[in-house]
Amino acid sequence: MSSTEQTQPLISHLLELRNRLLRAIVAVLVVFIGLIYFANDIYEFVSAPLVDRLPEGATMIATDVASPFFTPLKLTLIASIFLAVPFILYQVWAFVAPGLYKHEKRLIMPLLASSSLLFYCGVAFAYFIVFPLVFGFFTAISLGGVEFATDISSYLDFVLALFFAFGIAFEVPVAIILLCWTGATTPKELAEKRPYIVVGAFIVGMMLTPPDMISQTLLAIPMCILFEIGLFFARFYVRKPDADEEEEAES
Repeated sequence: MSSTEQTQPLISHLLELRNRLLRAIVAVLVVFIGLIYFANDIYEFVSAPLVDRLPEGATMIATDVASPFFTPLKLTLIASIFLAVPFILYQVWAFVAPGLYKHEKRLIMPLLASSSLLFYCGVAFAYFIVFPLVFGFFTAISLGGVEFATDISSYLDFVLALFFAFGIAFEVPVAIILLCWTGATTPKELAEKRPYIVVGAFIVGMMLTPPDMISQTLLAIPMCILFEIGLFFARFYVRKPDADEEEEAES
């Protein structure tokens, strides 16, 4: 085979990758354009858990001249990416699917869908459960004589970090299934290491959340529960030794 013939498949793959990336970017831009009019409303929605618990007379502030304009836009862009995740993952799937075996396709598609759902669940858990407790705790222990005024940009960075932490933490079942499916470990081995995993969940909670016991515990406990869920479903995805050979024979 000549070098020209060898480079043609590579070029076609690169072109396909470019097309998939462009489609994902266009999807994000379309969602962003549709949401930009509601940028301030989106920020008010995200900031509600703190604003509703501020002391009487306290408000959020902007310490930078451009913050009232750029901060809602930044949040809207991130929200656009967040909403476009299913379409982005579909583009990833469409790019890699032709090179997968049948049993791999049967696994990857449900995992992509479940990973999106779990990430959304993690973000929702942070917003509806964690934020009210954490912000209620912070406002309750504020020092006397100190005015409670949070910068809108700092608040956004804070909640985005928590959104990301809880979204990633809720991917535990997907990670466990992938580890067992690839043969890196087995459900039995993971079950035997359960005490260490529980301790690890609390360490991760300590590293990814603010330095308070409430958010750390609220991250660690769902991780432990999701570990058990992932452990249960991983039993159905343990790789069989002859799986690849059977697929190769069929193809």
